[in-house]
Amino acid sequence: MWGRVRTSRFRRDWIANVRGGSFSSQGKHIKSSCSLVAFNTDQAGGMIGLSSVNAASDGKWIVTQISCHADLVTDLDFSPFDDYLLATCSADETVKLWRVCDLDQDQPNNAEVTLSTADGRLEIVLFHPVASGLLAVASARGVQVWDVTRDAALTGKHTPSVFIPTTITALNTRFSLCVQGHQGNRDSRVLWVKDDNLLTTGFNQMRQQEVRLWDSRKLSSSLSSLSLATSNATLMPLFDPDSGLLIVSGNGESVIDCFEVNSSEPFLSQVSHCLTDVLTRGVALVPKLALDVSCCEVLRLMQLTDNFIVPISYQVPRKDFHVDLYPDTVGHTPAMTAEDWWKGENKQVLNSSGLEASTSSSPLSTPSSSAAPSRSPSSTSGLSSSFLPSPSQSSRAIHSMLGSSSKFRHIQGAVLHRDTHITNLRGLHLTTPGECDGFCANGQCVAVPLAIAGGQIAVFELSQPGKLPDTTLPTIQNSVNVADFCWDPFDTHKLVVAGDDAKIRMWQIPKGGLTETLTEPERVLRGHTEKIYSIKFHPHASSLLASSSYDLTVRLWNLETGEEVKRLSGHQDQVCLSVYGKLLATVCKDGKVRLYDPRKSTLPVQEGPGPEGQRGARVVWVCDGKYLLVSGFDSRSERQLYLFSAESLASGSVASAPADVSPSTLIPFYDPDTSVLILTGKGDTRVYIYEIVPEAPYFMECSSFHSSEPHKGLCFLPKAECDVCDVEVARAIRLGKTTIEPVAFRVPRVKVRKEFFQDDVFPETAVWWEAALTAAAWLSGSNGQHRKISLRPKDMMPVSEAPKEAPVRKYLPSSVYLEEKTDEQKKEELLSAMVAKLGNREDPLPQESYEGVDEDEWVSKELTPQTHTPDDS
Repeated sequence: MWGRVRTSRFRRDWIANVRGGSFSSQGKHIKSSCSLVAFNTDQAGGMIGLSSVNAASDGKWIVTQISCHADLVTDLDFSPFDDYLLATCSADETVKLWRVCDLDQDQPNNAEVTLSTADGRLEIVLFHPVASGLLAVASARGVQVWDVTRDAALTGKHTPSVFIPTTITALNTRFSLCVQGHQGNRDSRVLWVKDDNLLTTGFNQMRQQEVRLWDSRKLSSSLSSLSLATSNATLMPLFDPDSGLLIVSGNGESVIDCFEVNSSEPFLSQVSHCLTDVLTRGVALVPKLALDVSCCEVLRLMQLTDNFIVPISYQVPRKDFHVDLYPDTVGHTPAMTAEDWWKGENKQVLNSSGLEASTSSSPLSTPSSSAAPSRSPSSTSGLSSSFLPSPSQSSRAIHSMLGSSSKFRHIQGAVLHRDTHITNLRGLHLTTPGECDGFCANGQCVAVPLAIAGGQIAVFELSQPGKLPDTTLPTIQNSVNVADFCWDPFDTHKLVVAGDDAKIRMWQIPKGGLTETLTEPERVLRGHTEKIYSIKFHPHASSLLASSSYDLTVRLWNLETGEEVKRLSGHQDQVCLSVYGKLLATVCKDGKVRLYDPRKSTLPVQEGPGPEGQRGARVVWVCDGKYLLVSGFDSRSERQLYLFSAESLASGSVASAPADVSPSTLIPFYDPDTSVLILTGKGDTRVYIYEIVPEAPYFMECSSFHSSEPHKGLCFLPKAECDVCDVEVARAIRLGKTTIEPVAFRVPRVKVRKEFFQDDVFPETAVWWEAALTAAAWLSGSNGQHRKISLRPKDMMPVSEAPKEAPVRKYLPSSVYLEEKTDEQKKEELLSAMVAKLGNREDPLPQESYEGVDEDEWVSKELTPQTHTPDDS
């Protein structure tokens, strides 16, 4: 199958200004994820370079550098489950985990995790291919395995009796392994290949480069060996398990060989012999999900040289997509945690269902920042075909195997046209507290905090998109740093801001937007004795605000009078709150979920165990107030979703859904009409979507939305802003680094049925942008509910009342295909098709409308000779 594979390496695709590192180390000098390429540089100190897998829209490449360590970076590795999580190790005896960003953003200055091994100069760092948060670290003294979620080493140092400078480059599900098998005393490499075999590269006694194949269950002798050229260059092997292809290159050489690994002799069959223009410092395989299958690309290498990174593409010359070239490849979802692995579990990562799939939904445990590039035919992982039932099984059997599914499972998010964007946004404040959503928006305005002294907030009208001027914009000046802020849900131009000085300021924005800087608030609320970190409006009562502070109290305010009306206590740490009707729920960093009835008691009426993590959480009411949805962290600092029954908090959560590892809290938005839950975190690129049901399985996962770059926040607009004709069930505003972009979430429907109003996904919606009662009425004991309206346009018929379509037979009877046609029949069909295509041209030809001359004039002109005399000339 690989007999005619060819390589492609156009110089216009080379990444310049690289300055690749030439120092000696046992590790990889270059590593690639689906989005980024990290590499060693020749800069002094612990610097690494960073570039992208694909060029920017203008065809240019961006190269940046990060200062990672106090000494040389000896090895680096991307997480197989997160395209933006990079591990580095160094001669300074530390391992660091970095949350890198796309190249048009500022790279981090500090590592997320730092591990101090105290084991001398570190040479190798490697992520486990199956378990999340598991790292292997190797030095001259031995090997350690670390659980990065707990900053703890799972294994002690293991020192071989006779140390051979052999690099550990592969982890199995259970253990890491060194192989002492080559007779030469130079560096060796080892990696896992198919059928649980090991492949090593090194040198034999004749100082020839050598490749050996081993059975991992019997290491007394190798299964086979192959001697290559006589050279001092250390071989750097790479293996692709999907195709069975082995890439072998030498450090400092200009040759890259490609072999197919066979189960029988010869165990290596050469596929290609590539002579490069420059010497190799390192090579890396680009993950399979980033390949361009439209040109039958089966492998892509990134070759690091002194001054360039050279992409080398391996292509099979075929005209279109062939399934045999692209078997199911491993997905982005870890099969287990580091703790599960240490307990002895053995699992495999689920495969994605082929590279030709355009969209798929991966479990929530897929890391948020693993966004695949736009060239990738599939950016998420799904179930392998081996996990799907055969066509012969009944639909009931399929349902029992796959479980319940949501009618929103194929929901699609899309950024609207650029004409609706607000661009050239500068000076954003990126370090808002964790309890703050980062920015806020309603149907008309969006408020964004700025990194300017005095706690300034910019306000933009959504009806006025376009590029912002480079000049200074009018703002709101709070005079202190902003802790949290939100729009009044019943007044689109009233903004309430909580500051570091324990005061709450009310601002009235002029209709049409700010024309001058506001310095005097409409009202200032005083009462808290410590910094306020969260404020929330009551969803039903007008002018009723709840606030939480470091003074460990939650207070209710009547904005009409500016008075504090209730003060709730009982917390031991920071809280996040959510109000629903007559009740108020809080989730606290002390590990408790509490329920209050503020009009009856200042103490909680219910209390139960909450998330175990200490990084904070969010709470929101779901399922008509019957349940509480909490997004927080577990004891391993992994993001989790919990569902609590509002009638029995003490019994703990009734269900939970694991998420990924990320420092930011997932901020939930819940649509009560559809029971759809949408979550994302500040700095994430992925938006998770669930349908919440009041019975098992409680969480029904839907397709995720991936953005091209990390966002600073996501705010949702009233349901009336949705385009129901396009089956848009939610509309959000996404805050990027320099842009404000509307995002539409749509449910795909058959085109011929989209002419009808989809009343199955658009029930009557509550008018939650209008108050149901006043603050005084609520405080006196009244409970109001929003009125409901239908979003159906007058000229659209509900799909539930649409006439049933007659079933159309998609396939002709088998007799049509089995009938053998004569040559005369084929000719007749061909002529009929040509005549039908041409059609009957009854329209007159253009020349038929032309007017001629009289017959006499024509005859006279024809008989009159035309001569030229000298005078005529």
